[in-house]
Amino acid sequence: MKLQGSVAVVTGGGRGIGRAIALALAEAGAAVAVAARTAEELDRVVDEIRAAGGRGLALVADVTKAGEVDELARATEAALGPPQVLVNDAGIVVRAPLVETSEEDWDAVMATNVKGAFLCCRSFLPGMIRRMRGRIVNIASISGRLGTRQLAAYCASKWALVGLTKALAEEVREHSIQVNAIAPGSVATDMLQAGMPGAGADMTPSDIARVVLFLASDAPDALTGSVIDVFG
Repeated sequence: MKLQGSVAVVTGGGRGIGRAIALALAEAGAAVAVAARTAEELDRVVDEIRAAGGRGLALVADVTKAGEVDELARATEAALGPPQVLVNDAGIVVRAPLVETSEEDWDAVMATNVKGAFLCCRSFLPGMIRRMRGRIVNIASISGRLGTRQLAAYCASKWALVGLTKALAEEVREHSIQVNAIAPGSVATDMLQAGMPGAGADMTPSDIARVVLFLASDAPDALTGSVIDVFG
């Protein structure tokens, strides 16, 4: 129970990688607030956490909206206590050639994948700074390292998320807060099929959850501002 007594928040936690992360953190002893836009999916994840003897909280929130993110932070602390772990997993993908990508689709991808992480970090960091304790894990992608045809918006968002991770790590290092990112390759999720139809997966969501658990618990204090490639 490496995280016994800790409180964690996982965005995009209703399915796929986010669900696996929430379950892994709960199994390690953390009370977990699971956030996403779909209440039904969140309720199923929290039911799984509670069935295994853990503490879970379902909170519907759109990470692209500052007011909802601020309420997510407030509601988490009120129900579970001060969060020590934040996992920014909420993300979407749009597949199209650049010349066929609408401005609306571009803005939606950037808002969810980058702005959402920014807003969550901004809302949860003040408490972590006061307590001189915190671990933030951003779920990036191999697409934040390499270019992929017809995924310009997604690639741009994940490259930006890597930059956010590295810059923020330097800002909060003195407050004993670690900020790292994980760059998965092909993971068996609905998002993989949306972004690359027919692609084979090298890993399961649980493989990524194990790396998050390491960063949230056992990772040494010196490990910050890093991007961990997980390619299977």
